[in-house]
Amino acid sequence: MVMEKMSPEDKYFYLYLLANSETTPIGIYKITVKQMAFDLGYSIDGVLLLLNRFIKHHKLIRYNTKTRELAIKHWGKYLPNDGGKPLRDCLSSELKDIDDHSLIFNVSESIHKQDIRSLYESFFEPPSTKVDGF
Repeated sequence: MVMEKMSPEDKYFYLYLLANSETTPIGIYKITVKQMAFDLGYSIDGVLLLLNRFIKHHKLIRYNTKTRELAIKHWGKYLPNDGGKPLRDCLSSELKDIDDHSLIFNVSESIHKQDIRSLYESFFEPPSTKVDGF
């Protein structure tokens, strides 16, 4: 999908979302639109347009404007299959800090390894509240 459907600007933005200094091992992290604009050298309006495109068109992320948390939908596909207790402890520590639990649900859907998926599921509440977005 990245090669066929994304513009060069989209590819650059997606790479930034995957590798910026705020990313965490769980695929959910806090970041402001202002910080993204500063890091990328874009205007705030430009970042808002990119976020909107990645939420609605590409359907690769979710962003909660109230908690300022961003979730990368397919992050779970790339988690190591075997990290043992150190990996589970690291993920658990990061998951405790998430304010919007529906984002945890969003990322957990792509996790293939059942024990890691169960760890994620132990932190989210059923998605009964709507996350504001764009």
